[in-house]
Amino acid sequence: MAGGKGTRMEMPDEKLLLTYRKPVILHVIDALKNSNSLEKIFAATSSNSPKTQKLLKESGIPIIQTSGKGYANDLNAILQSLDQVVLVISGDLPFLDDSIIKQIIESYDGSKWTSFVITKGFLESLNISSAAPIVVDGVDCYYSGVSIIDASKITNFDSVEESFKILDDKRIAFNLNTKQDYDLLGTT
Repeated sequence: MAGGKGTRMEMPDEKLLLTYRKPVILHVIDALKNSNSLEKIFAATSSNSPKTQKLLKESGIPIIQTSGKGYANDLNAILQSLDQVVLVISGDLPFLDDSIIKQIIESYDGSKWTSFVITKGFLESLNISSAAPIVVDGVDCYYSGVSIIDASKITNFDSVEESFKILDDKRIAFNLNTKQDYDLLGTT
């Protein structure tokens, strides 16, 4: 997923082009490629991220154009056009690597929709905040932006029962949502 506005960043540049050794989106693409676990890799972009779209095209990544009306709307529109198991990754995970991708895929149990979440305590230990809270088995957690979805099993995207896996790992916990997150990234 690479089509958001990045409004919480309060920066003039597109957030996925912010550099951590290289543009953040390329860390995600390289992790996916290096995992050797996926049939296809494509990026969902929108008019909100034209420079990101250009970089991805130049890098040989096929693009799916979305409306840019929000993460959930864009994801649901994409999934309606697919009939397979899909690994969904936010493009703002600079520490993502091939081994965590393999671990995530190996842990998939065939559910219709599995979202990987991080506990609040783990995020706090990293001095990271998030804006996507959820309670899982009585534990305060946050979405990571990583899910595995079997689009072939879903007929109505308005009422999909989501399952959750807690995975307290910095590689999926650290995403860039704010300028403070980017500043923290610079200290690593």
